Amino acid sequence: MNLRKIIPLLVFAVLFAFLFRGLSLKPRVIPSVLIDKPMPQTVLPALMVSEISKTGIGFSTDQITAKGGLVLVNFYASWCPPCRIEHPALLRLQKLGYKIYGIAYKDKPEDAQNFVDNLGNPYVNIGVDLKGKAGVDWGVYAVPETFVILNGRVIYKHFGVIHEQDMEDIEALLDKAKTSQQEKK
Repeated sequence: MNLRKIIPLLVFAVLFAFLFRGLSLKPRVIPSVLIDKPMPQTVLPALMVSEISKTGIGFSTDQITAKGGLVLVNFYASWCPPCRIEHPALLRLQKLGYKIYGIAYKDKPEDAQNFVDNLGNPYVNIGVDLKGKAGVDWGVYAVPETFVILNGRVIYKHFGVIHEQDMEDIEALLDKAKTSQQEKK
């Protein structure tokens, strides 16, 4: 008889403990297996042939790794409302001197081009990932996602929109990475 009363109480206590633990988690922090590893090998055609890439290659990890330094890789799409919200933050990071490479994820090239033509282009170059294969290789869950790369290695992944309240943390991370890079020279 006592066992019938204790079992539901124990089940409730275990469920309560799991739910209480969940309150302390950060849902925007999604771990990435790429952290502290080299960028996935990726070569994508150019959205537009720019002065930087007259070859028609819009995104190449080999080119980025060869140049070294600190860069951001941003997966975006014109059909993605959060990408529009994030765009001013990317423009701000560009104005601060950070190099951002864009990957138009599962987007029509003409739509991706109109997106940057209308909102401003924060990207050094843009690669086109029509089928989403590069997104799979990079572990992209949904756009927008931004990766911070230092000398060809992934040091940080930001899932979702870079909001104004995220900018302070992102700028601090970028400044720290830039400082550590300068100290190694």
